[in-house]
Amino acid sequence: MKNPLDGAILQRDKKTYAIVPRTPVGIVTPQQLRALADVVERYEVPIVKITSGQRLALVGMEEETIPKIWDDLEMEIGRATELCLHYVQACPGNQVCKFGLRDSLGFGMELEEEFLGMDLPAKVKIGVSGCPLCCGESRVRDLGLIGKKKGWTVLMGGNAGNKVREADVIAEDLSREDARELVRKLMAFYRDNGNKRERAAKFMDRVGLDAVKAGVGYP
Repeated sequence: MKNPLDGAILQRDKKTYAIVPRTPVGIVTPQQLRALADVVERYEVPIVKITSGQRLALVGMEEETIPKIWDDLEMEIGRATELCLHYVQACPGNQVCKFGLRDSLGFGMELEEEFLGMDLPAKVKIGVSGCPLCCGESRVRDLGLIGKKKGWTVLMGGNAGNKVREADVIAEDLSREDARELVRKLMAFYRDNGNKRERAAKFMDRVGLDAVKAGVGYP
């Protein structure tokens, strides 16, 4: 039986809930924007907040309205508490930005589609930046990619929380397919060796950069 509160997050008042519709790499369509505006007005949603992960959080709804809102939105759930990939954020990249060197939007979309729903030791956030300016916050994400002239740099173990940690560089100058394959290996290695609720930053501190590189076949 489907959980009517799937995707709902109980708020501080212990009475109302928040939801986060899935918006891969921060992209939304006109239809989704119209649906969001209609839902906010129809159900008198008190707070609509753009999150740090390029998503929209709807906050302050009563329990009985949650299933109706999801039905009206016709959008997938953006996971925000489960032990899985929460989101991939990406800068505009070379599709529109004059500084962009690589296609961060397209690559980020591919990564979210591939790893969505993968069971992991803890939540994972991925940042994809189309140039070294790093507007996708790749250096402080669990997994990060930075586009450079010679290819992609792949990083792991960043954290922007209470204990800030810059991600470790796993490999540089990779083609898009090689970078994607390395991300696959890193996600699998983390899945198989991480402790429950151990974020990638703590995982890197515990296991060590050399062991992670060896585990995914990068010297």
